[in-house]
Amino acid sequence: MKILKKLFPLLLCRRPDVTDLVLENLALRQQLAVLQRSVKRPRLRRRDRAFWVLLSRVWANWRSALTIVKPDTVVRWHRKGFKLYGRWKSRKRGPGRPPVSPEIRELIRPMAEADPLWGAPHIHGELLRLGIDISERTVSNLMPKRDPRPPSPTWITFLRNHRDTMASVDFFTVVTVTFGILYVFIVLSHGRRELLQFNVTAHPSAEWTARQTVQAFPWDTAPRYLLRDRDCIHGEAFRRRVRQLGVREVLIARESPWQSPFVERLIGSKRRECLDHVIVLGEDHLRRILTEYLDYYHHDRTHYSLEEDTPFHRPIEPRPSDAAGLVALPRLGGPHPRYGWKEAA
Repeated sequence: MKILKKLFPLLLCRRPDVTDLVLENLALRQQLAVLQRSVKRPRLRRRDRAFWVLLSRVWANWRSALTIVKPDTVVRWHRKGFKLYGRWKSRKRGPGRPPVSPEIRELIRPMAEADPLWGAPHIHGELLRLGIDISERTVSNLMPKRDPRPPSPTWITFLRNHRDTMASVDFFTVVTVTFGILYVFIVLSHGRRELLQFNVTAHPSAEWTARQTVQAFPWDTAPRYLLRDRDCIHGEAFRRRVRQLGVREVLIARESPWQSPFVERLIGSKRRECLDHVIVLGEDHLRRILTEYLDYYHHDRTHYSLEEDTPFHRPIEPRPSDAAGLVALPRLGGPHPRYGWKEAA
């Protein structure tokens, strides 16, 4: 009825061409009304959508003629088309970064599964020692992510400037099978992370500590600075012997072990990688365990701060042939192997 009311004045016109146009328009609109009642959702093809998108760009009154869909739908089609166009413009046109070969992936996976305490820098160092040129970021992407704890920027600047002229000393305790307490004293050089001296005792004293420190620096090899905590074991006898060596003591703040990061990291590594997996029987047993770990630490264990090298330089072992396979050489009873190449039999 609404359509008839709008078109009735035009039907009274006596011009045949106008009357035919009105009747044709009436017929088309009546059929469209029937389709809208019977078809809930018309099926539109891509060319139909493209037609209305182009029409909306060239005709200002396109909204008044649109009935099968809402005008917002046409706008959404236009936005979707723009996304497809942007995706086509940004498509890959060149070879890009070469993918990691499945063979290298197979080398990283067993390392990460066999050594859960190793991070990406440690495994990256092992791969570099094996002659495999790969970035640390690639290794990290193939391993579980861990949130690193950044060191203090103030102290890291100080330690970087004085690393080659500094050493650290500290104690840590180990409980024996009979619940006795043994004290381990260590002296660490910051330059190459070399463990210069360690010893075990059940009754530490200032004189004993001073004697161990002197033995760590023979023939005028004493550093310029010695970093330590404020433990009372470093008594007057210890301080006097250190001054005689021409060494200046640097004391960290109370209850701030993070200010001596190198030696604390070494103690943590010893516990996680060695002492947490054994039961110590006594002084001799602990000394033997730490001696084995010292050999592993100096010759096998790579360090991030040493550009994935070991304190005692570990030469690179390139793969001798394509037939050579990766083998794990047991260290410390097996928990922390050293990897190498072995020709297939």
